[in-house]
Amino acid sequence: VQLQASGGGLVQPGGSLRLSCAASGRPMDHYALGWFRQAPGKEREGIACIDSLYDGTDYGDSVKGRFTISRDNAKNTIYLQMNDLKPEDTGVYYCAALGRGWGPCLSFQYDTFGQGTQVTVSS
Repeated sequence: VQLQASGGGLVQPGGSLRLSCAASGRPMDHYALGWFRQAPGKEREGIACIDSLYDGTDYGDSVKGRFTISRDNAKNTIYLQMNDLKPEDTGVYYCAALGRGWGPCLSFQYDTFGQGTQVTVSS
């Protein structure tokens, strides 16, 4: 499966953005899918993941209550709705797929990463 993220940009603190990730090559309904963030000088961290079994979700502590991951299998697309953005949310956001359909929201668990999209939160 190939992944392409989009929707990043520059936003003021407190603002919102919606990221999209289009999958191609294979239907994504059997994959766990996730969003990962890499800030300058930091390791890539799991932000939000959704499994293929029951659409169970898992969020990083720093984004709980502000970000929402969702998937539309008919469109082969996943989304990340980001609200109340903070400067520390700045980074490159990657979408990723996990073939076995479930697993921890950890970068090393995921098989395939797409190209990232830059999100900058600044006034």
